[in-house]
Amino acid sequence: MGFDMNAFSLAGKKAIVTGGAKKTGLCYGMAVALHDAGAEIVILDANSQVENTVAELGGAKSGYHAVVANLLDLNDLSNGFQQAISALGGRLDILVNGAGLQYRCPSEEFPEDAWDRIMGVNIKGVFFMSQLAGKVMLKQGKGKIINIASTNSFIGLRNMPAYVSSKGGVKQLTMALSSEWSGRGINVNAIAPGYMDTEMSKDLQQMEQGKQLTKRIPMGRWGHPEDLMGTVVFLASSASDYISGVTLPVDGGHLAS
Repeated sequence: MGFDMNAFSLAGKKAIVTGGAKKTGLCYGMAVALHDAGAEIVILDANSQVENTVAELGGAKSGYHAVVANLLDLNDLSNGFQQAISALGGRLDILVNGAGLQYRCPSEEFPEDAWDRIMGVNIKGVFFMSQLAGKVMLKQGKGKIINIASTNSFIGLRNMPAYVSSKGGVKQLTMALSSEWSGRGINVNAIAPGYMDTEMSKDLQQMEQGKQLTKRIPMGRWGHPEDLMGTVVFLASSASDYISGVTLPVDGGHLAS
């Protein structure tokens, strides 16, 4: 018995990645990784900047498509999903639910509108994108759904009650969907990034809280988008066909310490 390295290939696969408009973000890096492994990609984002981002990647002739859709609006989400499916020729093999929001504020002062936006994108949007993808994948008899959770799915971080709650929900939703769909051909897993060096976290890194967090990471640094590339390709490929319901930390050893 030998191992076929082609198990990691995504040649001919069709994928949607939510988020990814900004080239410095985690979702952009994961979209590029899936593409470089062979998949045709739709990057779906509420920010119209996604159209310029995809154009810079070479556009449709290079296997990239852009769809602008607001995950806070279920009608817009559904329309965006259908646009993505159309761009991919009616098939969907991989969904990466990467779009996410956060807001820092002491819990005793946390505003309702921020709570609703964060929950709307981070958990409600993840479920309804997964529902739409699941309907397509169940008909196909196969598919991979990869949710982006967080190490805050396992632990709490101060001043981020909505974000932490939503990411805990992503972990539980991943298990729930896996329980329903893994026996019908759909693998549902999640990646839990640790403290990542992105635009969203720049302010936290400069704060004393961020400096203390760095000290708790055994590898001594915050992660980069490149650190998620191999993980997302693995979970999207046939190399992970017997893995489902898992939330996999990519955190420099933080949770283990």
